[in-house]
Amino acid sequence: MGTSIGMIQKLKKIPIFLQFIQNMGPRYVYYRVFHEIEKRTGALKRRHPTDVPLKYFISWNDWKVSCKDFIFDQREDITTNVTPDLALKARFDKIQRGNFRFFFHQELDLGENYDWITHPLTKKVFSNQIHWSEIPDFDPELGDIKYVWEKSRFTYLHDVIRYDQSFGEDHSEWVKNEIESWIDSNPINCGPNWRCSQEISLRIFNWSFVLNFYRNSSHFDEAFWKKVQPVIYWSLHHVFHHIDFSRIAVRNNHAITETLFLTLSELLFPFIPETKIWAAQGRKWFEEEIAYQIYEDGTFLQFSTNYHRVVVQLLSLGLTLSELHKKPFSSTVYSRAYESLKFLYTCQDEKSGFLPNYGANDGALFFQLSEQHFRDYRPQLNALHKLLTGSYLYEDIALEESNWWGIKHENKDVNFESLQRRDGDYSFTVGGYYVIRDQESLTFIRCGSHKDRPQQADNLHVDIWVNGKNILLDSGTYKYNCDAELKENFEGTIGHNTVSLEHKSQMLKGSRFIWFFWTQCLQASIIETEESWEFQGKISAFRFLFGNCVHLRKIVKFKGSNKWTVSDEILNVPDNVKAYQIWNSDDFDQFQIVSDCVDYSKNEKFDKGFFSEFYGEFSEIKRLSIPLNTRKVKTTFAYKHE
Repeated sequence: MGTSIGMIQKLKKIPIFLQFIQNMGPRYVYYRVFHEIEKRTGALKRRHPTDVPLKYFISWNDWKVSCKDFIFDQREDITTNVTPDLALKARFDKIQRGNFRFFFHQELDLGENYDWITHPLTKKVFSNQIHWSEIPDFDPELGDIKYVWEKSRFTYLHDVIRYDQSFGEDHSEWVKNEIESWIDSNPINCGPNWRCSQEISLRIFNWSFVLNFYRNSSHFDEAFWKKVQPVIYWSLHHVFHHIDFSRIAVRNNHAITETLFLTLSELLFPFIPETKIWAAQGRKWFEEEIAYQIYEDGTFLQFSTNYHRVVVQLLSLGLTLSELHKKPFSSTVYSRAYESLKFLYTCQDEKSGFLPNYGANDGALFFQLSEQHFRDYRPQLNALHKLLTGSYLYEDIALEESNWWGIKHENKDVNFESLQRRDGDYSFTVGGYYVIRDQESLTFIRCGSHKDRPQQADNLHVDIWVNGKNILLDSGTYKYNCDAELKENFEGTIGHNTVSLEHKSQMLKGSRFIWFFWTQCLQASIIETEESWEFQGKISAFRFLFGNCVHLRKIVKFKGSNKWTVSDEILNVPDNVKAYQIWNSDDFDQFQIVSDCVDYSKNEKFDKGFFSEFYGEFSEIKRLSIPLNTRKVKTTFAYKHE
């Protein structure tokens, strides 16, 4: 009955523009219009000039004497006991040969003389001679700009300093050459690598690690510092004078990264006079962003576990440096950091350290200071937990990334209680998440409202883990920029374990990161009985098709067994519109699935689905679509693992 829905869509006059204003707010709309005017009139170019004076403030020797209190002082003072790791050595050897790991998995050979502006997949070259405001975020011919940004983040420098620390070697000259090569290839405010203020902030954060680590190296000299210092200044200048874009138009982890960069500028670069103003404003904005973006129950406005980890790392950096310099943040920042820990720890699979691959995942891990798998959150949670409580979540030395974060300076005024695992049910009602932990299983349920922009059409999605394996999973993200049909398989409803009408999404997809007719929670609760836990949720969805459409879901998790029943009902939808329970898994062979007395265990019942664990990559999995006959269905899953 796809035709009937198509006719309904044509007949309905959907006030898209009014939806846009209602969802995003007049402040956002006004700013986007103003920003477009600035681009077209050249105001952005004037505020971010390309013909700039090269600013010098302090000599290299004076900086080495006056700078202090980074998360570590210098490599000679680092007490981290790191056992030489063969995987780290192999990766380091590849880096030296020009083979880099993109998004923490995909290996791409850039060569030893990479120009920093060539797309590694399309081989198209971005211009580094035009102003950054003229560079498109996505040009089908050039390719996804994130592939150009990835190396320019300099995250791989953490592999280099960890390698040198582990094996007692010194590759400061190679690091210096990498940074100088980037500076020579990226004139200030020109080209793709000046396009995004978050990328600029991360680059200077990561340079700060190596500037402090190698400060006593003979290769880090005055000539090198004269090249670096102006880039630091104009990077801060760029971020400060373009901060409204992140705080109004984007308002997510970008804004947190950039306002933290400004906040820490006076601590990292006190020799720059303007940092006193930039840091004062940055601190005010950073505290506002943390209070707004991390909800009272510790959930995060981006509805993404990986982006939430990004914020955890930024908090670890910010709390560490601010306490070292005796300028701690407000109590709200500490409390939201702690609540974030509680939420993520609750949603974590205990055996693997992984969290559901829920929400947008662009492969971000800003500071990889351990050798754990990209999806293992234990090192990052361990570091923040040690900062806030004085104790470790995990005692395994391999997970003690926190040793790099100067834990000796704990703020005794904000010691929180150590977190402990417990079986049972958890409700995070502000963000809209419900969790059941039972012996070897984890049941993660999304049922929430959207006052902030949704990332994916996934309301009432359920993620199930057994003994470290994600048996009913979220399809992931793949790429932000790909063809619409493939994108729908990841961001759309069919990429999640919920209900779809005619295999369409719960919300109407707009351009890029925009959805219309946001789903909203109407009711949600979870109770414990003697035999089970029972979740019940009710949402409004598919309103762009049927204005009063309601989806009801009941999930029962039976105690002491890997068995669940999921009952769904759709209300206020015409009889000729087909509804389906959608299930995504790469492990259906281990299931016994019974839906209203129908056996769905045979392979011919499955369709092709997709799963993306890492940005830019995907594999095929199985997808099961179970029809809701008479608008209702009850499905029982029993899982037997080896």
